[in-house]
Amino acid sequence: MKIAVDDLSGPEIARFLQEHVQQMRSLTPLESKHALDLDSLRKPAITFWSVSDGDSLVGCGAIKRLDAGHAELKSMRTRPARQRSGVASLLLEHIIAEARRMRFTRLSLETGAAEFFLPARRLYEKFGFRECAPFADYRPDPNSTFMTRAL
Repeated sequence: MKIAVDDLSGPEIARFLQEHVQQMRSLTPLESKHALDLDSLRKPAITFWSVSDGDSLVGCGAIKRLDAGHAELKSMRTRPARQRSGVASLLLEHIIAEARRMRFTRLSLETGAAEFFLPARRLYEKFGFRECAPFADYRPDPNSTFMTRAL
């Protein structure tokens, strides 16, 4: 598998992210949906990676700079047919290493609180993330789980 910074200009990643946003909208009330659309992911504060296996796009993830020492994990997604195959672990390990290289000292995230998101929460816990209070512009939300870890 290959992980590479993606400029988000290709049609395949656009479709992949649209599927992600649609899935999040189907699972989460609109006021609790925090998945970023393509234009939002193109902002300078965001570094976005895609994961390919041969010619197939199998996953993606990003970090958003919140301040000099704090970044947020965004847009983690694995192609449904490839879930639980190691794609997310490989990518999360890569993103944590890149966040350290970028000199961030903390990495935080927001994910869903529903049962559907339990595998994601377990993955984050496996990588040292622990539940925390809302951060950045987030507010308490029964549909959200906030997690953080020191780097």
